[in-house]
Amino acid sequence: MIDASLIWRQRIIIIILFVLIVVTTLVSIRIGYSSLTYERIFQTLFGQGTFKEEFILYSVRLPRITITLLAGMALALSGSMLQSITRNDLADPGIIGINAGAGVAIAIFFLFFPIDAASFAYLIPFAGFIGAFITMVFIYIFSYDKKVGLQPVRFVLVGVGFALAFSGLMVVLISSAERTKVDFIAKWLAGNIWGTDWPFVWAILPWLIILVPYALYAANRLNILGLSDPVAIGVGLSIERERMILLAVAVALAAAAVSVTGGIAFIGLMAPHIAKVLVGPRNQLFIPVAILIGGWLLLFADTVGRNLVEPDGIPAGIMVSLIGAPYFIYLLLRK
Repeated sequence: MIDASLIWRQRIIIIILFVLIVVTTLVSIRIGYSSLTYERIFQTLFGQGTFKEEFILYSVRLPRITITLLAGMALALSGSMLQSITRNDLADPGIIGINAGAGVAIAIFFLFFPIDAASFAYLIPFAGFIGAFITMVFIYIFSYDKKVGLQPVRFVLVGVGFALAFSGLMVVLISSAERTKVDFIAKWLAGNIWGTDWPFVWAILPWLIILVPYALYAANRLNILGLSDPVAIGVGLSIERERMILLAVAVALAAAAVSVTGGIAFIGLMAPHIAKVLVGPRNQLFIPVAILIGGWLLLFADTVGRNLVEPDGIPAGIMVSLIGAPYFIYLLLRK
């Protein structure tokens, strides 16, 4: 039974986060290379804007904001699930190599497969998922011990090793690629929000529509997996089956996100921790909060980054890393 005061606190925090997202969205629309006043923003939303204002709002700002929010939410949920499944607070899709595996698959798809411009946005999340899932299978195999099961510390260490190996492989791929394609991969590695058109929104949205409700439905199973294996077996849970299904969901969420945003780490690390501090460790309570925190964090990082340095700004992945890396070191020292 969940304490009523915790449920009330969760609802208040969710409302506050919604307000933060709306405010940050308005600021993100307002500022940029071509600025819009708040009065003109609302007039344009109601169909009274000029052609230039409608282009800036509907073709430039809103697709980017939507992609950033969705990707941040997906990464936060992926990190939340990974931490519960592996019982390791340092698990994050960017740290343990899932994002890197997706990136290698995306780079191979982009460099060596014929690309139809009309279907590219919809195929690239599948390419990322294949790479990320294969990576997760290998990490799981190398982290599993028949006597004690999945080892949380080894899981993170093996994942970091895979991330480093894939970084080297990306360098090899870049060295053999055309100049124009190298620019794309370089932007991906920096965590630049590159999928800023509506087709990329429609490409990532179905993944979240299907997987987010499933993750919330499976919250109680995540609670049980977060305990010890004997306890999970004692309540009748098929550990390996549930673990693999939920790992596949976490991998799919991360792959869908990074396929349109590039290699962004630490969102999946920070958002769950902040949510747990606010509402406690129950997945039913902290996952919805973590999802909103992840979306807001990435939107805030992208808004600040793209307006900090003219003309191209600083990639969102670098902005997030400036905050996330010190936090990761703090968690290592604390645990």
